[in-house]
Amino acid sequence: MKKLLRARPGFYRELFVLVMPIVVQNLIASAVGMADVVMLGRVDQTSISASGLAGQVMFLLNVLFFGLNSALTILASQYWGKHDTKVISKILGIGLLISLVVTVALACSAIFVPQYVMKIWTNDPELISAGAVYLRYVAPAYIFMGIVQPYLTILKSCERVVFSTVLSGVTLLLNVILNALLIFGPGPFPQMGIAGAALATSLSWGFGLLVCLIDMRRQKLFSCNPLQMFRIPRALVGDFLKYCLPALINDAMWGLAFNMNSIIMGHLGSDIVAASSVVSVVRDLVTVVGFGISAAASIMLGKEIGEDRIQDAKKDASSILRVTVLSGIFSGAVLALVSPLIPGLVKISEVAAHYLIIMLYVNVAYQMGQIVNTVLIASLFRCGGDSKYGMVLDIICMWGFAVPLGLISAFVLKLSPLTVYILTCTDEFAKMPFAIHHYRRGNWIRNLTREIADPAEEN
Repeated sequence: MKKLLRARPGFYRELFVLVMPIVVQNLIASAVGMADVVMLGRVDQTSISASGLAGQVMFLLNVLFFGLNSALTILASQYWGKHDTKVISKILGIGLLISLVVTVALACSAIFVPQYVMKIWTNDPELISAGAVYLRYVAPAYIFMGIVQPYLTILKSCERVVFSTVLSGVTLLLNVILNALLIFGPGPFPQMGIAGAALATSLSWGFGLLVCLIDMRRQKLFSCNPLQMFRIPRALVGDFLKYCLPALINDAMWGLAFNMNSIIMGHLGSDIVAASSVVSVVRDLVTVVGFGISAAASIMLGKEIGEDRIQDAKKDASSILRVTVLSGIFSGAVLALVSPLIPGLVKISEVAAHYLIIMLYVNVAYQMGQIVNTVLIASLFRCGGDSKYGMVLDIICMWGFAVPLGLISAFVLKLSPLTVYILTCTDEFAKMPFAIHHYRRGNWIRNLTREIADPAEEN
C-alpha cells in the first residue's frame, strides 16, 4: 500500500486542499439531486419519471458546463501559474459568451415549446404533460447558471475554491428547503408538486447569481469589467479554439450520446425510466470523490505546467492516477453496501424496484471505469494541452459503439429493458485501454502560455 501511495513531499496536502472543497460541493449537489428524487418519489412514479426526462435538458447543460469549465481551466490554470490575470479576465469573457448563447436558447425552448422538447425523450402523453410543466418553471435557472458556472470555474482555477464551495453549499441547501416547501405546500406555501421542484431550482440559482454579481464587484484577483473581459485578442481566441474547443466538442458529443441512452430508455417504459432516474442520482453521490480528484488535478497540474514544472507535473499525474483507482474501488464498495436500501426510499412499482437493484449493482463496476476515464481524458490530458485525443476517443467509442449497441439491442433485437441498460454501460470499458495507453506514451503534456497583448494596447 505504501508503494501504491508514494508521492513527492507535500503532494497529498496540496491535493487535499483542492479536493475537499470540490468534493463537499459535489456531494451537496448530488445530495440535492437525491432529495429531489426522494421528495418527488413520495408524490408518484410519474413525477419521478417526468422530472428525470425533463431533467435531461439540465443534464445536457451540465455536460456543456463540464466541458466549458474544463476548457476554461486548461488555459486559466496555466495563466494563473504564470500570474497573468489580464488574460484570465478575458478567458472568463470567452466562457460567458459561450454559456449565455446556449443557456438563453435552451431557456426559450423550455418556456415556449416544452412539449416538443419532452417528445425528444418520450412518447408517453402523461410524461410529456408533466415534464412540460417542469421545464417552464426551471427555464430561468438555465440562464442563471450561464453566468454562475463560468465565474466559479475561473475562481477555482485561481485556487479560490472555498468561496465556490460555500456558495454552492448555501445555494443547494436553499434548494432542498424550497423543494420541501413548494412540492408539499406546508402552511402558507402552495402545494405545487413537480412544478415546485423546478421553481425551487430556479429560485436557488437566482440567489447564487446575486451573490456572484456582488462578489464580482468586490474580488481583486482579476478584472470583471466588461470592457476588459470582452476585449478578447485574436491570439487568445486562436488558442481557445485550438486547445479548448476540442474539450467542448468532446463533452457535447459525449453528452448527446449519453442522452441517447435516456431517449432509448424513455421509449422502453416508465418503470425503467424511474429506475434509471434514481440510479443516476445515487451514482453521482458515490462518485463525488473521484470527480473531485479530477477537478483538483486540472487545477494543480495546470498551475505546475504554467510555471514550467513539467517533470513535477508528470510525477504528480502518476500519483493522481493511483489515488483515482483507489477512490473508484472505495466508491464501488460504498455503492454495493447501500444498494439494498435504495428501493425503499422511493415510491415505485415492483418492476421498477427490481430494475433498480440490478442497475445499482451494475454501476458498482461502471462508476469505476467512469472515474478513471474522467481523470485521464477530462483532467490529465486536457490540462496538459491535449484535448483532441479524448475528443476522438469519446466520439468513436460513444457514437461508433455504445449508441449503435443501445439502438440495435432495444429496437432491432428487442431485448429486455434491463439487458439494454446493461449493454449501454459498456462504453467506459471500451475506451479505457486506449486512454491508459495514451497516458503511458507521455506526450500529452505541454505549456500553452505565451505573451498575449491586449487589443487596447495594440491600438
